[in-house]
Amino acid sequence: MNVQATYDYIVVGAGSAGAAAAYRLAESGKYTVLLLEAGRDSHPWSRIPVGFAKLIDNPAANWLYSSEPDEGSGGRRIPVPRGKLLGGSSSINGMVFTRGQQQDFDIWAQLGNRGWSYEDVLPIFRDMEDYEGEADENFRGRGGVLKVNESIEKGSLYEAIMDGAEQVGIDRAPDYNGEFQDGIAMSQTTIRHGRRMSTAYCYLHPARNWPNLTVQTHALTEKLLIEEKRCTGVRYAVKGEMREAIAAREVLVSAGTINSPQLLELSGIGQATRLQALGIEVVHELKGVGENLRDHYAPRMKWSVPKSLALTYNVKGRGPWVVWEALKYLFTDKGLLGITAAPLRAYIRTRAGLEAPNAVIGWVPFLVGDNFTLAKESGVTAFMHILRSESQGSIHVSSADAKQAPEIRFNFLSAKLDCDVTIEAMRVARRIMTAPALDGIVTDETVPGIDLDKDDELLDWVKKNAETTYHPVGTCKMGNEPMAVVDDRLRVHGIRGLRVADASIMPTLTSGNTNAPSIMIGEKASRMMLADAQT
Repeated sequence: MNVQATYDYIVVGAGSAGAAAAYRLAESGKYTVLLLEAGRDSHPWSRIPVGFAKLIDNPAANWLYSSEPDEGSGGRRIPVPRGKLLGGSSSINGMVFTRGQQQDFDIWAQLGNRGWSYEDVLPIFRDMEDYEGEADENFRGRGGVLKVNESIEKGSLYEAIMDGAEQVGIDRAPDYNGEFQDGIAMSQTTIRHGRRMSTAYCYLHPARNWPNLTVQTHALTEKLLIEEKRCTGVRYAVKGEMREAIAAREVLVSAGTINSPQLLELSGIGQATRLQALGIEVVHELKGVGENLRDHYAPRMKWSVPKSLALTYNVKGRGPWVVWEALKYLFTDKGLLGITAAPLRAYIRTRAGLEAPNAVIGWVPFLVGDNFTLAKESGVTAFMHILRSESQGSIHVSSADAKQAPEIRFNFLSAKLDCDVTIEAMRVARRIMTAPALDGIVTDETVPGIDLDKDDELLDWVKKNAETTYHPVGTCKMGNEPMAVVDDRLRVHGIRGLRVADASIMPTLTSGNTNAPSIMIGEKASRMMLADAQT
């Protein structure tokens, strides 16, 4: 066993939250920080925005997890991509920047989590971002570490869809990350100058020469070292060599919604009977570890667009058009190579009487084939889902071997509200795509097709065809009730010197993509840790 030097802080996981937390903990130069990442440094496709399509099923950059079959997925295994690089999933995701609604964070506070209301977290969102775009300065930040841009995608197809949305009562949104989320708008992105703005690039790259920050890749953390209910360090393997590192102050687990509960369970923290059955010594029983899994489950609807109009990337991304797209990206950062996963989105209220949007519809300017490839036919793909899903699943280790993937059980559509809102959102999408503004542009609904119109028919189709939108949260949820794993300062209940900071601590889903709030959680964790170090 190779025993490493002692560090003030050890951060496990260099993803969206972990990279941000490690940067802030080391920023002053006062403390030494070890950042462990099980994946590699980078991948050539990660730099280019459209590279997400090349990484979604690439084992060199992706853990390639999959869920267990269940009724909500029609008995299918659902792919669960997770980043296997510095920057974690921020290095392979669709680069859409969405904070969520004010209500999301106020709900967390109302559940008893002090310091997590929208009023509390807004300053952190503002501090962390460098936003280029017109905005209310009370809500948006300038000069932060994370580069956030308005989409530079433009075109008559987007304008027609936005016009269609207005014709069915959905206004254009001035800034869905501002005071109100409602409306349709081009997506805000973590792309600048044609490059993906991952946390690896924005946080870790500037800190690469700091003498007090040690970044170790290919480091699979296998166990937290715990003595008398205190976490003292970690045991990890680097290319088969076992090492240990000691934390003089704290260990921060930021391994993500999949791997944070896995590491806690491998270390003996979790449901006692489950761990004992796998031969894992129980160090501390916490029944909520691995529970409360939530994600956004979305059907993909498709409409055809005549090839002769040359409006979609199914046309513009093939044949001689590819050369033009490459040149356009090289000289303007625009076009297919600089695109985000869903350049257009609408935050909608599916029925009257709601105080805020309850669903989202996102559009992709081409027909999507397997693993986000370009289909041969020309068209538009749209996904839609409820924002705050109530269906809950779990993630638990299936083995005492850290190299074995945990079992992921989503239980999609087990909550009736999720079923109802999903169908309502599909009907709103249909109204938009058949609005007068799209006459002659959108011709036919090819998937699922207008022949499926009854609620039970659509729901059955959703179960057999929908996919996750890659926003798993909640498996180490924050709170003070029996199923909570961490308190409102992200300290693991019953274990001193140990915190968790990533999307796993979210008690409920945020209203949209989870990368931005995950980075905020890492930023907030570091602030709390540094504040506690002064006491």
